[in-house]
Amino acid sequence: MNSPAPARARISIIGAGPGGLTCARILQQRGIAVTVYDRDRGPDARNQGGTLDLHADNGQIALREAGLLDEFFELARPEGQEMRQMDPTGTITSHEVPAAHELFKPEIDRGQLRNLLLDSLQPGTVHWGRALDTIGGPDDGPRQLHFTDGTTIRTDLVIGADGASSRVRPAVSPAVPEYTGVSFLEAWFSDVENRHPDLAELVGQGSAHAADGERALFAQRNSGNHIRVYIIRRAPVDWISTNGLTAEDTDGIRALILDEYAHWSPRMRRMITENDGPYVDRPIFALPVPHTWEHNPTVTLLGDAAHLMPPLGVGVNLAMLDACEIALALANAATVADAIRTYEKTMLPRSTETAEALEGGAEHLLSTDVPDFGSNNDTLR
Repeated sequence: MNSPAPARARISIIGAGPGGLTCARILQQRGIAVTVYDRDRGPDARNQGGTLDLHADNGQIALREAGLLDEFFELARPEGQEMRQMDPTGTITSHEVPAAHELFKPEIDRGQLRNLLLDSLQPGTVHWGRALDTIGGPDDGPRQLHFTDGTTIRTDLVIGADGASSRVRPAVSPAVPEYTGVSFLEAWFSDVENRHPDLAELVGQGSAHAADGERALFAQRNSGNHIRVYIIRRAPVDWISTNGLTAEDTDGIRALILDEYAHWSPRMRRMITENDGPYVDRPIFALPVPHTWEHNPTVTLLGDAAHLMPPLGVGVNLAMLDACEIALALANAATVADAIRTYEKTMLPRSTETAEALEGGAEHLLSTDVPDFGSNNDTLR
């Protein structure tokens, strides 16, 4: 089968996260039809996670191409660029405060960013409740998308924007994410100025990190007077069950974690004891480095589906840059196959270089040095 022109192709994006939606928006801006399929039953089916810092040299480039940069700045929190490094006593050892009008990497809640992108799309672009099972059909197309509800869709191009556990990835690569040995345990705090004023003062308007070389706490201010804390430690991937606990056993998990942080100050340990509601276990996985694949004219990947890395502040930014570049390639190429070659010629070397720089970076999260991971937790999708 000859590869079709992008303007006549049936283009399917799997995953309605920031990367998939950015790609859809830029394609529609350039008159190219696209459909997005997502496993969630709707846009509000689950919490979208914490805050993200979108960088001027990647994430903001994508939003500019999408025609949404001004709307982003209306929602963003430049003050969220503040970063405090502390020791286990709560003493500040390093403090970065953004300069007035600094907009290199302002913060935005992940849910706000997703809604901004969703609202920019043509009605009916996203098909909710469509969980991909497998991809069939020949490499030169057309492809068949087999969904878990028993339906099948024919398409000319599949763009896998479906994150760490991508169902699209097996169509081009046998690679699977591997556990890094480092686990995040997420804790939420609501109405912090009134209910948790000491924590609010400790964290400030941005993020705060403390570590002792073996374990760490990372807190990030979210909009709506919320704070999220990530309790970071080396642990087996099944540490909850091997300790005879379940994810719902908040008291049991708290007691275990408190014992591990016994030498930390009482003020810092409030990040473990005063959370509102249960913890969320988020083990950190990463794809092998390098992760590349042979060109396929009908399937490609972006974001975590292509290059899952430790959460060091690049995940969503790279996903959106990937999305921008593949959309522009499709808008300017004679055929879909040509566009995929153009996109992957840039994306694969860039992602390999970044992944090599961050390989083993999950250990850096436990370092007493200031980690260069902003507040971008990209393990959520």
